[in-house]
Amino acid sequence: MAKLKITYRKSAIGYAQDQKDTVAALGLKKLGTSVVHDDSPAIRGMIHKVRHLVEVEELDQ
Repeated sequence: MAKLKITYRKSAIGYAQDQKDTVAALGLKKLGTSVVHDDSPAIRGMIHKVRHLVEVEELDQ
């Protein structure tokens, strides 16, 4: 299964609470931190919701 590396690039301050909650649910805490998740429709949907705050790259494994 493919993996996605998600990096928190822009602060969620000033954005809606549901977007802040989505960033937290992805496991991102501080700017510049990264997490790796399995590629799934649920994760893709979360990324789509906060695509302006994060950077995504696919990892080949």
